[in-house]
Amino acid sequence: MLQAALNGSRPEDAHPALPVQARHLARDARAVARLGITSVHVHPRGPDTLETLEPVHVGDAVAAIRTEVPSMEIGVTTGRWIQPDPRLRIEAVLAWGRLGLAKPDFCSVNVHELGWVEICNAAASVGIGVELGVWTSGDAVTLRKKGIPPMTTRVLAESTVTDPDTAVAESVRILRALGKLSVPVLLHGEEGGAWPVLEYALRTKQDTRIGFEDVLQRPDGWLATGNDDLVRAAQQIRV
Repeated sequence: MLQAALNGSRPEDAHPALPVQARHLARDARAVARLGITSVHVHPRGPDTLETLEPVHVGDAVAAIRTEVPSMEIGVTTGRWIQPDPRLRIEAVLAWGRLGLAKPDFCSVNVHELGWVEICNAAASVGIGVELGVWTSGDAVTLRKKGIPPMTTRVLAESTVTDPDTAVAESVRILRALGKLSVPVLLHGEEGGAWPVLEYALRTKQDTRIGFEDVLQRPDGWLATGNDDLVRAAQQIRV
């Protein structure tokens, strides 16, 4: 599977085509769906363009995407940097469960963040899947000790090393620490490490992702024109 990560935490001025508001996310989701993408991960924003976990804005983003691409799997973030208090993150996730058709299919929960187990349980209690973010081999060990939470859709193995010469090696360390799991693993990198890790994932036949959250440039170094441009570039890689 190739997932599209449409915007992430990037500021509005990071790229002229960065999707920020709900209508922009829906536009890009429609564009990548035309290329065969069936799963997107997004960071909803408020009117101030800042990331938010507020149900009204999360619901707006999910509903806009679902209107354009009804069959799309839609995931959102629960990042600590957006709301440091884990209790308030749990309350937000529980509120998402009351959004009806605007409820996310899954939410990403980072294993290194305080309260991650409770947030996973909250998501499961309202029928929202979980995408577990594992950033280091230490996170992987923590996950193996705790066990896979209920309603886990996949484990997101994220190499945060941006050096293209070492990003793949870090990915391998994380994967080895994870060992064999009962759920799929999606492997990806970021910035300078994004394309080398994606190529490694394709070569080893693992799920991966691409999009403006991870990188703004195509493999040839040119600035991408949009998320669909990045997806096309990923689909053209032959390993």
